[in-house]
Amino acid sequence: MTAGGLLAGCNTDQVSLATNAKANQPVPPKLIAAMAEKDMDLQSPILVRLFKQEAELEVWKQTRSGQFALLKTYPICRWSGDLGPKVREGDRQAPEGFYSINPSQMNPQSSYYLSFNTGYPNAFDKALGRTGSQLMVHGDCSSRGCYAMTDEQIAEIYSLGRESFFGGQKAFQLQAYPFKMTPVNMARHRNNPNMPFWKMIKEGYDHFEVTRQEPKVDFCEKRYVFDAAKPADAKRDLVFDASARCPAYVIPEEIASAVREKQAKDETEYARLVAKGTPVARMNTGIDGGMHKVFAAKIPEGSTGLSESAEGTTLQMLAMAKAPGTIPGHVNPPKPNLDAVASAPAPREEPVVAVSAPAASTRVAAAAPAAKSESGGFFSNLGRKVGLGTADTTATATPAPQATASVAPAAQTSTTPATAASRLKAAVTRFVPGHDKSKDSVKEAAKDTPKPAVAAAKPAEPPKPDTRLAATRPALKPSVSEGAGDSTPMISGAAPVVQSNSFDSRFSAVK
Repeated sequence: MTAGGLLAGCNTDQVSLATNAKANQPVPPKLIAAMAEKDMDLQSPILVRLFKQEAELEVWKQTRSGQFALLKTYPICRWSGDLGPKVREGDRQAPEGFYSINPSQMNPQSSYYLSFNTGYPNAFDKALGRTGSQLMVHGDCSSRGCYAMTDEQIAEIYSLGRESFFGGQKAFQLQAYPFKMTPVNMARHRNNPNMPFWKMIKEGYDHFEVTRQEPKVDFCEKRYVFDAAKPADAKRDLVFDASARCPAYVIPEEIASAVREKQAKDETEYARLVAKGTPVARMNTGIDGGMHKVFAAKIPEGSTGLSESAEGTTLQMLAMAKAPGTIPGHVNPPKPNLDAVASAPAPREEPVVAVSAPAASTRVAAAAPAAKSESGGFFSNLGRKVGLGTADTTATATPAPQATASVAPAAQTSTTPATAASRLKAAVTRFVPGHDKSKDSVKEAAKDTPKPAVAAAKPAEPPKPDTRLAATRPALKPSVSEGAGDSTPMISGAAPVVQSNSFDSRFSAVK
């Protein structure tokens, strides 16, 4: 225990592990049994991978053969922002890239139960002028730029990191990705402006996939370099600077050849998927982050947001499944930011790749409306297709002064052009991943559409505030592997409650 006697929290306080019960919870027996089955030692090195779209955190552990094997996959309770790297302080983005976690980044006194700092910004981020601080992996299922787990999950993950430090690992690698870097995901997101960055970090993803070894990470010329080694004739060790010119280096041929072979297969499959017309994923939906389907199924009106449910698995099917940990009453599921969308210019329609190309050589559908007198973008077109017309169906719209007129002739009824917010709200339940109420949403939208014979309706009453308080978390949480979360108290619609000494209160100013 001496090697890891003191771990520093993100608030720079030095805390002895021997006096912190939360940070000293043992690794669960079931997880130790899984290690034995996979030929792993309790204190062997670990490696962590995070995927936003899948909302999963993977813990890999080194086997006695020296290679890493997957020990356990944890569903992520909440992550915030969009697919893509963090760029600046306060953008709510969870970071993407390769980071190193040493003992000083572990926080046994976190107000979010337990946590560890991702180490953002790394040298690459700093070379690009990216800003941000205190980006964590923590408990409490609440995120403002972090990756949030349940308290039970973070206790288990924390214990695995702690034991790896006690075993001599100086730091474990954290790899954060927008999604699993497969050909189908690359094809679906091929129009995303972050694709050059994603292709760069995919290089490190491929190195790990073919070697099952932690890739060595360096930075130069404002880019990542993986598994660089000095040439045989080099007289000095390699010196890398993220903002400077790259030194002469080589990649060991056994790694380089395996990576080339994998990338050739991926590119062939990618080309096939694009040629057959794989649809491009929608961008700029205005949804803040994501949540794993197993958690979304437990929350009233829960949604997976930018994360995606497995095919054939609906939230209703998961409603009776056991949650991996306690879901706090103040949990805030992903939802569209209508205020941000309403204040932004109307979005331009994105090119849609046709599944079956017409006789013409182009593969991008760019049909224009027959008459240019009709306004509206993607959502207004969608509304006309489902019979909603172009009326503004935004529930929060303020009625015009003349709205007090009782009845007007049908011929004189005018329609108001749909705003960006109304277009999003009219179709949000059909396009939020994981939501299975498309038919109901269309019916509800039809109900909200003004009747031709009535000029206006009464404005909707503002919702009454919910005065209920979230349940207080216990000091210690049983491990996920030992069956925590069988009976999970939830408070429908509860507002977030933040303690005065919470992680939020301490770091909201810098998020």
